[in-house]
Amino acid sequence: MKTIPLSAKPSQTLSVLLGGQNCQIRVYQKTTGVYLDLYVNNAAVVTGVIARDRVLIVRQSYLGFVGDLSFFDTQGTDDPTYDGLGSRYQLVYLEASDLS
Repeated sequence: MKTIPLSAKPSQTLSVLLGGQNCQIRVYQKTTGVYLDLYVNNAAVVTGVIARDRVLIVRQSYLGFVGDLSFFDTQGTDDPTYDGLGSRYQLVYLEASDLS
């Protein structure tokens, strides 16, 4: 597992190397929750996925992403809000070996 550094901001984009993949991650708050877009080499893998505590984001291996992402509430089981990103709510990359 690898923690992806986020800030407590309502919208942010970052580039990170995950499992040898050049990833661009966009995390943003809407009135209905926090959402995530994931791109690998600037090609969309998943977009507009709502963030839920301990729920896998990519889920489908046919999308071509090696591993998966998930948010974890370090103080309970609430779904993330932007003001706790990077502290209470951690975004983690799970390697393929973590998922089996």
